[in-house]
Amino acid sequence: MLASLIGVLGDFDLAEDAVAEAFAVAAQRWPADGVPDSPVGWLVTTARRKAIDRLRRDRVLAGKLRLLEATERGAGQRPAGDFPDERLELVFLCCHPALATEAQVALTLRAVAGLQTEQIARAFLVPAETMKRRLTRAKVKIKAAGLPFRVPPERMLPERLGAALAVLYLIFNEGYAQPPATATETETDLAAVAIRLGRVLAALLPDEPEVLGLLALMLLHDSRRAARFRGDDLVLLPDQDRSLWNWEQLLAGSALATHVAGTSGPYALQANIAALQTEDWIDWPRIAALYRELAAVTGSPVVQLNGAVAVAEAEGPEAALAIVDALDLDGYQYWHSTRGELLRRLGRAQEARDAYRRALDLAASTPERRYLQRRIDETG
Repeated sequence: MLASLIGVLGDFDLAEDAVAEAFAVAAQRWPADGVPDSPVGWLVTTARRKAIDRLRRDRVLAGKLRLLEATERGAGQRPAGDFPDERLELVFLCCHPALATEAQVALTLRAVAGLQTEQIARAFLVPAETMKRRLTRAKVKIKAAGLPFRVPPERMLPERLGAALAVLYLIFNEGYAQPPATATETETDLAAVAIRLGRVLAALLPDEPEVLGLLALMLLHDSRRAARFRGDDLVLLPDQDRSLWNWEQLLAGSALATHVAGTSGPYALQANIAALQTEDWIDWPRIAALYRELAAVTGSPVVQLNGAVAVAEAEGPEAALAIVDALDLDGYQYWHSTRGELLRRLGRAQEARDAYRRALDLAASTPERRYLQRRIDETG
């Protein structure tokens, strides 16, 4: 619905408002009148009419009204052979190269995944107010510049690919952070949505190593998801029950990771790290080397932090702590929890408890908060 309306209106706010109004009308009418034969068609038509009503009330937008009315009859019909998934279409619509990459990603997370500003801000490690301003600026620029909202031809997809992949991975991570039982339907499980869109993208661009690498990475992580939680408790990888792993999905992800091994893209590298972590004997020196390569490619302190975990296994906690303490990530939950774990291993109990408490202050999910509290109690 958003893809259809934004393509016609070129206005995110107006399209989002019209969609929201259409769902509100459905919530009022459908319980009494019954669900229509074509619920999506009904909602699209209602949303379009709401947008027309809004435009009619604003004479400044009279030109847009004529454009909307002229295209109304055909706007709801998708031609045969069109883009294979409306949500993936909207990802590419939002990833316009005139916008900064971070704005593209944030805007798409808001429009496609329906994430709240606070969730997006957490993914970017910035305050919610900063992210709110960033989203507002992106929408204003789109509207003021009249950026065209249409799917680019296939030859132009690569220039928007980086942002599109980042969007899919952030959507996946938001879903992966929650226990599978919290998703009542497959389509409401953001991790499953991201994997589905990743498969569509891989079918569109089968020769792009990073597309295959991202799909492999998501499949590998998600294959272990059922074992990652025990009720509301988080279970770390070494303690997971491997009989709960989805081995069909894991093997598919491993095969894709092997296919892109040797390429230097960040998703291909992460996929191969994830594949190594599923082996019976984990080659930690190899994983640490891959993390160093990944850090050189991305320049990300979060990657360096993750690499420090591998260094702790390969070389010991003291070498890892030196890496962690050199990073400027004081506002990042996992920096504190990683420090806490390394300090605990080194026998520095009071410092470990302080680090765990700081991580607990920053933790948002119940399983992570329970895990950190257990660590504090055990370290005491």
